[in-house]
Amino acid sequence: EKGYETGEHAPGLKLGACGAYKAAHHIIKTHAKVWHSYNSTWRREQRGMVGISLTSGWGEPVDPHSQTDRDAAERYIQFHLGWFANPIYRGDYPEVMKNYVGKKSAQQGLGTSRLPTFSVQEKTYIKGTSDFLGIGHFTTRYVLQKSFPFLQVSSYHTDPDLAELVDPNWPAPGPKWLYSVPWGFRRLLNFIKTQYGNPLIYVTENGVSETMQCSQLCDEWRIQYLKGYINEILKALNDGVNVKGYTAWSLLDKFEWNKGFSERFGLYHIDFKNKNKPRYPKASVDYYKKIISANGFPNPREVMS
Repeated sequence: EKGYETGEHAPGLKLGACGAYKAAHHIIKTHAKVWHSYNSTWRREQRGMVGISLTSGWGEPVDPHSQTDRDAAERYIQFHLGWFANPIYRGDYPEVMKNYVGKKSAQQGLGTSRLPTFSVQEKTYIKGTSDFLGIGHFTTRYVLQKSFPFLQVSSYHTDPDLAELVDPNWPAPGPKWLYSVPWGFRRLLNFIKTQYGNPLIYVTENGVSETMQCSQLCDEWRIQYLKGYINEILKALNDGVNVKGYTAWSLLDKFEWNKGFSERFGLYHIDFKNKNKPRYPKASVDYYKKIISANGFPNPREVMS
């Protein structure tokens, strides 16, 4: 959406209300081609795995007793995760996506939906092309129904007819979009288990950034974030979700999309102004090392000799 519809991110194309859907359509078909190529040529010899990594927040209904809010939250997930996962695991775009984009396209007087369609052969070719699912997850939103006036040009952003809210009590240590809501991760992982037949999951991205310069390297909030989210993954494991691995995002501060070097996700602080780019461990490094060496949370009562 940001690369092909709004142009905020590279390659900076503003292709209007079809751009994101067309780009995604090509990504899904290309992914399937790569999977089949590996499957037929190298798998027998190498015994490797090919998957896809998808990033998604969790959408929680504002009022869990309201069917309208529950439907809106479902649309939030389907327009984010389901957009890519549904074709790969179930053979086609989510029904709610086809319905909403189709309806909006018809209202605009378009002859066909802005959401492209897969042929019968493509659906068969794409379905099942993932040996594991990579999941990038950072935050959660409360979701409710919101109808956009018809005068507005429909886009990926307005198609699902929903509004996203946050709880002002949620910690927001980094950028404005990234609130720490650990319980949303467990719900997302259980959704994946239910929707896609409990696939093998690797958490490929999970972390929090800081926008301020913390000269003391005192990222206590990152420690709390990692603690909360990893704990919810452990709960999801107890729920029977098939999580195989976890990767904190990220090892080093780095160039972050259109934010450049100003937004820092790293466990290690990088001095970008120094030509040698020296690296300094933040407090989270020591904490994360302990989790890795214990393969879980260390026993707080254990005295280290």
